[in-house]
Amino acid sequence: MHRFYIAFQRLVPIAVTFLALLLPASVGSVVLAQDASDATDLELEVPLWIAELDADEAQTRRAAEQKLIKAGPDASDYLPAILDDLSIEARERLNRVRAEWAKRKAETHVEAQLIRLQNAKTLGEALEAISTVSEVEFDLESAGPGVDPNQSIQAPRSPLNFWHAVDHVLDQANLDINFYGGDRTKLMLIPRKENRPSRVESAAYIGIYRLEPTVVTARRVLRSPELSGLNLNLSIEWQPNRTPIGLSLPISAVNGKLDSGEALVPQTSGETIDIATNSEMAQSEFFLPLQLPNLPAERIDRLSGTLTAMIPGRREEFALDLNETAASHTEDQMTVSIEAVRDADPLREIRVGVELDSAGRSLESHRQWIFENEAYVLLEDETRLDHLGYEVFRQTDSGVGIGYLFDFGAAGSPPPGSKLIYESPTSVAQDAVDFILNDIPTP
Repeated sequence: MHRFYIAFQRLVPIAVTFLALLLPASVGSVVLAQDASDATDLELEVPLWIAELDADEAQTRRAAEQKLIKAGPDASDYLPAILDDLSIEARERLNRVRAEWAKRKAETHVEAQLIRLQNAKTLGEALEAISTVSEVEFDLESAGPGVDPNQSIQAPRSPLNFWHAVDHVLDQANLDINFYGGDRTKLMLIPRKENRPSRVESAAYIGIYRLEPTVVTARRVLRSPELSGLNLNLSIEWQPNRTPIGLSLPISAVNGKLDSGEALVPQTSGETIDIATNSEMAQSEFFLPLQLPNLPAERIDRLSGTLTAMIPGRREEFALDLNETAASHTEDQMTVSIEAVRDADPLREIRVGVELDSAGRSLESHRQWIFENEAYVLLEDETRLDHLGYEVFRQTDSGVGIGYLFDFGAAGSPPPGSKLIYESPTSVAQDAVDFILNDIPTP
């Protein structure tokens, strides 16, 4: 069987080539070089569609806009470098196209990635497979010298999302995670405590999230029965490089049932439970206040709800020449500009404007993610200068103005060839996922 498969593999390219000679040229090109053909088509067609945005016929203009949208974000690589000749209407159409491209890129980033571990035989190979797909690294050295990267693991047959794949591997290697030791791109692994239950059996996996009940407490206040309650503490983790913005749990969507058959009802403590997030630590804890059951129960059979958030897209690097007047760069939905370089004796203040198209809730009360973005100056010789602090001088519905302070020494101002490097997600997409937790023991 194996020899037949190898022989078949060798015959396929020959057969395809032979068929390409017999078939019309257009069919053969699709069979042999689909990807190259798609790129070539976009390179030729995108400039034509851009020109048609200014066509005399309204139908042609509308059709060109739809063709650009349908082509997707890949078409942005083939936009003409100079677009100054476009009319106001054409610019508006192109802005709508770009907004749709950015939305698609952001939505793709929200989708949970599936990780295949079928070919991983060892702990090291499994972690490498997860890193390749997720771009999340693992600090295995912190687990100590007793952890062998070559120890065998049994890989699952089906693809898993990020956290399910991580837990599957850590359970077999008797490892756990120290969230205080990682960052936005790395998880620190540590030995598992003796009584720590299985990570896989303890958690629910929803999109990019991992949700785990950690503590259940009940209290009965005899003099003030209305203060009695059942509190459920939960730990929520997200993929480290995909920190959500404005993560919350609407109370109205929470409902549950005890093994006694009694419904589990949330306390009326507000409309939502807001959950703190930080890009440097991929985990947070919160508690869900519930009404104390009337009947005795040993466990919560089922608890469900909906998590809502906004998910930043892929991080991009903006490099702005500090010696260029009003340097500006746009990537997806974000535009970063140098507004001024001012004296702040003995330092210099670099004023940066950050604008986000279709910002929505991402800039309402959840702006901290923008202030956590990395900003530094890179000199011509690749020397890096970190800022010494910043001040927010403008906040609007669509952006912020931030003044970063730098010490340029005796030069006093940025030397020729200096660039401000600003790293940030360039798009934000709304996300809502439903979760279900089962079999949670009660006190």
